[in-house]
Amino acid sequence: MIAVNDTDTKHMFDNRYGTGQSTLDAIFRATNQLLAGKVLVVAGFGYCGKGVAERAKGLGADVVVTEIDPTKALDALMQGYRVMPMYDAAKIGDVFITVTGNRDVLRSEHFSLMKDGAILANSGHFDIEIDVAWLEKYATKKNSRIRHQTDEYVLSDGRRILLVAEGRLVNLGAAEGHPAAVMDMSFSDQALTAEYLVKEAKNLTPGVHNVPTEIDKEVARLKLQSMGSEIDTLTPAQVEYLNSWEHGS
Repeated sequence: MIAVNDTDTKHMFDNRYGTGQSTLDAIFRATNQLLAGKVLVVAGFGYCGKGVAERAKGLGADVVVTEIDPTKALDALMQGYRVMPMYDAAKIGDVFITVTGNRDVLRSEHFSLMKDGAILANSGHFDIEIDVAWLEKYATKKNSRIRHQTDEYVLSDGRRILLVAEGRLVNLGAAEGHPAAVMDMSFSDQALTAEYLVKEAKNLTPGVHNVPTEIDKEVARLKLQSMGSEIDTLTPAQVEYLNSWEHGS
């Protein structure tokens, strides 16, 4: 088995640029909200979270990041985002987007603190990142499809929570998923890796292998070429310098 999902030209681009754009596309289609001036909470700062946060920031949102990994949280803070626990973010957020790959990221203790009209969406995993089961059980009223793929849950105190795409992957449930112009890299990785596996399977030990660097770099090179860009190449002296310990101090 080869972990195509972990290679750079898949997760660095598909997750960041594909998820980043298609997630906000879904929010727009479903709610027609203006993000400028809104507090948008991104749960998780992996490649998907980075993509969502970057695009939301570019649209004028005040982006808050929640994390459980101190390194990723520090990265978010140094990129200019506010970082805080979800318990605190729940009190101030207008839009919440989960991109963690875990469960119960937004749950009852957070729902109880949210503003009236808070918008919830998931773009990371199955429909358990947001505790939809709790909303279904404890909301006093549910108004289905008040807008495109948007359900309204009325809580006991009258506050309304809007859930987009039933808590499922919002970019697929309320929009069209990633643009073809970023999926082409993922599919190229898969196709070239399948070819490699057919040719090299007899030389591989059983287990999970990484995509060969040569395939990853070739996909990036072809993508650059298709977009009309070129890059430099190393001179022989530069290659010697990089591969030697005898030069420099």
